[in-house]
Amino acid sequence: MWRACANLLFMNHSAQLSQLIQNELPTLIALRHDLHTHPEIGLVETRTSQVIQRELHAVGVEFKGGLVSGTGVIAHLPGTGDKSIGLRADIDALPITEETGLPYASQTPGVMHACGHDGHTTILIGVARVLAKLAAIAPLPRPVTLLFQPAEENLGGATRMIADGCLTGLLGPAISEIYGLHCWPWLPVNSVGVRNGPLLASTDYFSIAVHGVGSHAAWPHLSNDPIIAMAAIITALQTIVSRNTDPNDAVVISVCVVKAGHAFNVIPQDGALEGTIRTLNAQVRTNTVKRIEEVAGHAARMHGCTAKVTISSGCPPTVNHPTATDVVRRAANQIPAAQLVEVDNPFMGGEDFAFYGQKIPASFFLLGIQDPTRPSMPALHHPSFNFNDDAIATGIEAFCRVALSES
Repeated sequence: MWRACANLLFMNHSAQLSQLIQNELPTLIALRHDLHTHPEIGLVETRTSQVIQRELHAVGVEFKGGLVSGTGVIAHLPGTGDKSIGLRADIDALPITEETGLPYASQTPGVMHACGHDGHTTILIGVARVLAKLAAIAPLPRPVTLLFQPAEENLGGATRMIADGCLTGLLGPAISEIYGLHCWPWLPVNSVGVRNGPLLASTDYFSIAVHGVGSHAAWPHLSNDPIIAMAAIITALQTIVSRNTDPNDAVVISVCVVKAGHAFNVIPQDGALEGTIRTLNAQVRTNTVKRIEEVAGHAARMHGCTAKVTISSGCPPTVNHPTATDVVRRAANQIPAAQLVEVDNPFMGGEDFAFYGQKIPASFFLLGIQDPTRPSMPALHHPSFNFNDDAIATGIEAFCRVALSES
């Protein structure tokens, strides 16, 4: 009898879902544009947090703000059962100067939503609106907890949300499984990309301080040139990928910052390198870090210099739980406008959503935003990037159908 009632409630919710989303779209698009105009970088998303709380209050959804040192928000919608399902959106922007030329372009100098988090935030606000309306008609099949997470861009937002108790009953029951999405300019708009296992890489950061002996440029034999040592280190680092790693394992070592010298005719005493390490495997991650320390030290000594390597741990690989990912597959297949895409290989970008997956079953999926009328669109973190509003409805419906699925 209970199962029959539950199925009836789900059918009632499902039938109304698409229309409810369509009703919300005009104001949600306006909201997304407003967020895009007023971007804020991690840990200072004060206005963004206020907008989120205003929107939750307007639809009567219980929430708690002030998380992660001030800007994180958690919201909760009650439902049957004693375990919540979690849905997460990141809310921060990037320190990039916008070049879109849009009428709603960033008004904050040097900051823009170049990664689509304005779209992610809008989608989760839309989910709150729609689920609140459905809950007023009939109880939700499960409690739903919404996580509006600040500081995804390398500032530890996910770990801080976890430390604040967001998974363990801070508001409503503990979360038993969690889902997230990211807009993806390499998939057609309204497609939903899924993959069991690793989807995104770990992201660690290294800095290498090289110390040598400076001299006048006319007397290089009196120097131990740190620039020559740095060039050797840069080249040698790539042998870790080509000669120390199984070809079946993915590793990316990118040197992205090279700093040395202040005058054209002076060989400097010091220099520095900075970059990232990306892997999909814990043991490969450990081995790569060890080899960077060894290779940098040996290459520097070969040129009479020293190298001090500092490794800053970022996020682990984003690994999708197969059962949770099946929930996303079923949800995507129920959306008439959506296309389910099985992602064949992981991507080497990183996501701090991975930390949630270390605690509970989790699945992170890709929301296609590529405009079919354009052969290509700017990539994530590009100054001309802009989220595609046409994907908002599919993002909301995917999240809602995940939330309405049977546990």
